[in-house]
Amino acid sequence: MEVGLPEHMGYDRGITIFSPDGRLYQVEYARQAVEKATTTVGVTFKDGAIIGAMKVSMPLLVPESSRKIYKIDEHIGAATCGLIADSKVLVDFARVKAQIHKMTYGEPIEIKSLVKEIALKKQIYTQYGGTRPFGVSLLLIGMNKTPHLFETDPSGTMREWYAHVLGRGSSVAKKILEKEYKQNMSKETAIKLVVKCLRNAEKRISKDSVEFGIVEDRKFRFMSKDEINKILKSY
Repeated sequence: MEVGLPEHMGYDRGITIFSPDGRLYQVEYARQAVEKATTTVGVTFKDGAIIGAMKVSMPLLVPESSRKIYKIDEHIGAATCGLIADSKVLVDFARVKAQIHKMTYGEPIEIKSLVKEIALKKQIYTQYGGTRPFGVSLLLIGMNKTPHLFETDPSGTMREWYAHVLGRGSSVAKKILEKEYKQNMSKETAIKLVVKCLRNAEKRISKDSVEFGIVEDRKFRFMSKDEINKILKSY
């Protein structure tokens, strides 16, 4: 190890090098990209699931160019948290996998199967030299028979949640979710909870700085600006 450098520097120059205490520093750095990104919240309710995400907002920026929520298939949507370029690669990958499954088997892909494919792709990028981890986590909502909310992190780990939050406001919003989330809550209560999390996690939200996507009746859709404006005024 080079003299004068921090101890960990000998282990963070390659993605395939474990430190003596079992850490992959490049993966941990990728998680930092997620933790510094704008807040993203997902909540399941009795008949569906909803995701809300704070967008990057700058003067003269076209709002659609900083999208945080994407439609993957008719019944699946994803919210991203981290590096935008990395997220678009994974979104395109997920869309292709969903279409291949539909063309091959004649039916929509199960959301859990799709999330496994995304998680595997992420995990592969932690194993080989010359690559780096994806600096993005995804929250995916979908509905085949019942609603689901999944997370994939930069290490390739996948988890299913009833409610979850990512990004810079996660520490604040998690406390709200842990206190107020109830299984089988109504759609209106779930929307109210997502708005409350975003309001407390971010300094200010508006219809132009926040996005919502919802899945119900096995269909995913984006909420319009009029819907969002009405929600923000109501809650």
